[in-house]
Amino acid sequence: MIVGLIIACEVAFWVLLAAGLAFRYAFRMSRTGLALLLCEPLLEIVLFVVTAIDLRNGAEPDWRHGLAAVYIGFTVGLGHATIKWADVRVAHRFAGGPPPVRPPKYGTARAVHEWKVAGRWILAAAVALALLQGAVWYVGDAGDVSALRAWQHRMLWAIGINVVIAGCYTLFPKQQPKEKAVENPVDTEAGAGTSSRR
Repeated sequence: MIVGLIIACEVAFWVLLAAGLAFRYAFRMSRTGLALLLCEPLLEIVLFVVTAIDLRNGAEPDWRHGLAAVYIGFTVGLGHATIKWADVRVAHRFAGGPPPVRPPKYGTARAVHEWKVAGRWILAAAVALALLQGAVWYVGDAGDVSALRAWQHRMLWAIGINVVIAGCYTLFPKQQPKEKAVENPVDTEAGAGTSSRR
């Protein structure tokens, strides 16, 4: 049941996102669209409550309960960024909004961007860790919590990997390639029309 609910929550997330953006931009009903987008956190609340009830009713904690905690954590950490990513692109495509800003490629700006991305993943993993620990305490010594501990180890790995990636961009920043030598202009005035198309 837990896995089915996780799948249902994921499907509902994208359905609500699509519906919210459609009402906001296609139908020009921004309040309705915003209301639909604000319903997204309710999915995680439902999943959390159902998982807690399942454990309270005596279910043995296993990988499914851990997956539910991880799903909630990653939705908290990455959900807002996902909605913002989609909103900018739909606004640009259908409502004349500005084009999406591409992430920087080089130097300190790229390192800062990577730390922001890492921060979202670390937040997601940290929330999952907290929920998993809460489940461990909730079950107590009466049940086997090895599956929950295994998920905690995975979340620590996720944090470590993101720190390493962002740290590499900080310690070894990607350098912008040197510009190629500018070719000598030939007949600049005569080729003004050609130059304007470059």
